[in-house]
Amino acid sequence: MKETKKINRVALMCSGGDAPGMNAAVRAVVRACIYHNIAVMGVVRGYDGLIDGNFETLESRSVSNIISRGGTILKTARSERFRTKEGRKAAFDIVTAYEIDGIIAIGGNGTFTGGELFFKEFGVPFIGIPGTIDNDLYGTDYTIGFDTACNTVLDAVDKIRDTADSHDRLFFIEVMGRDAGFIALNAGIAGGVEAILLPETDTDIEELIKKLNRGAKKKKTSSMVIVAEGNNNGGAMEVARKVSEKFDYYDTKVTIIGHLQRGGSPSCHDRVLASRLGVAAVDALVQGHTNVMVGMRNDKVVQIPLHDTFTKRKDINNDLFDMAAILAV
Repeated sequence: MKETKKINRVALMCSGGDAPGMNAAVRAVVRACIYHNIAVMGVVRGYDGLIDGNFETLESRSVSNIISRGGTILKTARSERFRTKEGRKAAFDIVTAYEIDGIIAIGGNGTFTGGELFFKEFGVPFIGIPGTIDNDLYGTDYTIGFDTACNTVLDAVDKIRDTADSHDRLFFIEVMGRDAGFIALNAGIAGGVEAILLPETDTDIEELIKKLNRGAKKKKTSSMVIVAEGNNNGGAMEVARKVSEKFDYYDTKVTIIGHLQRGGSPSCHDRVLASRLGVAAVDALVQGHTNVMVGMRNDKVVQIPLHDTFTKRKDINNDLFDMAAILAV
């Protein structure tokens, strides 16, 4: 959607789960706004901060030296109040009082669901920037934080491989991915694991045991299985229990990587991606676009209707999943 209202002041916020690279996106938005002579109000703690009018004026020095920092200097939160009509009306009153002409929000599907509803109810121009380690937003090849999270998992897998080989062990490694297995798939391929269990595919425990048995007969000194937390058989603890009941060739261990995946300095890829999308979000507002997410497809910046980002499903690459099985032979 395109509108022609001049943009003089923008509210910028992060919402939902934090992701490495959010600060790089904040920096890009602020610097791009300064380039276009637009004032920037940083919203502290997402939609809750919007409702409470918890703002900070952001200038060029406000975002100096944050491109390498994980997390978000603006803080983030999941807001129950914004889910209510009263909460959104309170936010609109604040937006009106501060003469805010548009909102740029860095987050995931919950953030964009709220943004679309806010736009439809009150007409405030809204641009989304995809920031989530899960990489599960429709319309963009990559989300900010995904690459860094994959590298964090890969670093753990490489270290666990050392101890697994030393002790002839079978490790089940649980990674984040309640509804999407992008982290598990990419880190699993890069880490050379024996099996990858995803939310998108039903895992047969008997078939998994057969695969592990084949490796044992080849005298493999260790085996590693990556389990996305949303796998149909449960998390790594439950999968390990089911396997151990029928397969005891290796000493079995479980590692849950957990929130380590959210932290850390963003990778080069995430810093560049965040910078491109931050500038693109400001450009979109200046050009009169609203109710869209800026994303990346085939290394080109694109605009996707917000509604599509959380109502359409982004599927894993089945070719990669098949390839992983071939490489694990």
